[in-house]
Amino acid sequence: MSSMSEEAEPSEARAAERGAAAGPPQAAVTFNRLELNRILNLYGRMVAAGEWRDYAIDFLKDRAVFSVFRRASEVPIYRIEKDPRLARKQGVYSVISASGLILRRGHELERVLLVIDRKLALV
Repeated sequence: MSSMSEEAEPSEARAAERGAAAGPPQAAVTFNRLELNRILNLYGRMVAAGEWRDYAIDFLKDRAVFSVFRRASEVPIYRIEKDPRLARKQGVYSVISASGLILRRGHELERVLLVIDRKLALV
């Protein structure tokens, strides 16, 4: 019987190590100061142009979302998302329209936001 208890202890130790390796729960994904500054700069220009009126920021476990509204009671006309899981694929940043269509996706926020910024420049 002593050999059975000796075998059980290492498996319990391995289970504890796996739990410790997982670490603390992941914090929510956020926009850093430079990203938020760039987004709010665009937002301010669009508000001044009379295009946008309200916004919401959501920091979720898997992504950060900046939603833009024409009116507070409507669905967002644009969502600017940061999803780190896509860093090695299509890119961390994306701009999504109200219909759910991904307008642009990429690794650089500045270039992704041009899809919205150019519409203001054309007017």
